[in-house]
Amino acid sequence: MQTRTLGRTGLSISRLVIGGGAIGGLFVRGSEDEQRRALTCAEVAGINWIDTAPLYGNGASETALGRALAGNAYQPHLSTKIMLDTAAGDDFAGQIRRSMEQSLARLGRDKVTLLQLHNPIAASTDGHAIAVADVLRAGGALEGLARVRDAGLCAHIGLTALGEAPAIIQALDSGGFDTAQVYYNLLNPTAAQPVPETYPGARFDGVLAACHRANMGTLAIRIFSAGVIATDARHGREAPLTRGDTVESETAKAKAMFAALGELDGTRAQTALRFVLAQPALDAAIVGFEHLAYLEEAIAAQAMGPLPASALARIEAAWRAAA
Repeated sequence: MQTRTLGRTGLSISRLVIGGGAIGGLFVRGSEDEQRRALTCAEVAGINWIDTAPLYGNGASETALGRALAGNAYQPHLSTKIMLDTAAGDDFAGQIRRSMEQSLARLGRDKVTLLQLHNPIAASTDGHAIAVADVLRAGGALEGLARVRDAGLCAHIGLTALGEAPAIIQALDSGGFDTAQVYYNLLNPTAAQPVPETYPGARFDGVLAACHRANMGTLAIRIFSAGVIATDARHGREAPLTRGDTVESETAKAKAMFAALGELDGTRAQTALRFVLAQPALDAAIVGFEHLAYLEEAIAAQAMGPLPASALARIEAAWRAAA
């Protein structure tokens, strides 16, 4: 398993990170036996990081991981998150501390490696989205995260770089965050890749450049777009995170992309993962899965290496054709 240094944290992180989310769902709906076998597979492969969140199965993912890791010789880095309730007043520090303590209880740990702000970042607060001003102000979300870190409950703090690109970049440029989860996949490379302005979908232009300026660690998320990229089979949990995207629009883009790519070694999921691993600005890719076999498939894809330049050229041509 290849490793990278996760930004200024100095941590050596495997290029594959296990995602404990609800869409893949092994740590939300899977059996205890398969969950433990997945952890054994991850340990043998050299995966040293697992990402989860309280929202994943309403605590089920954290609880399952805590149970499966208890007494286990395999003790990877763990990252979890906080989704602030922006309608519950401005005691963000209190919300963050309570959520962190609840996560640690479910995980059976005194500390995690990384705590991340889960809310999308925007110009103004709207639903789950939090205004960047409320992130950066005195008493805001960043200060609340820093207090939890300073109390020794997490080693590092980060954010999920979803929402509106200008607001996200303002938060990144603050220098207060150690890491970012970045939306990046075959169908939406805008966080790093120049694509025509008319290319359909949400825009994250400049996000990875801002992470680089701040020497932040970077973790790719939604590399399969909730499974739409990986397969034409539908499980009913597909839910695009980006404004303006639908399962239907993502399916159409995926069909066009793989038609343009033609024959490649490996499965669609392996192609999607190898595309992400070809991006040098990303330290690791978070991979969620429903069954152990899908984790084995991802490990094999990592061993195949990044996509070759010829395939990347065909992908860029497909972006231009879709604009």
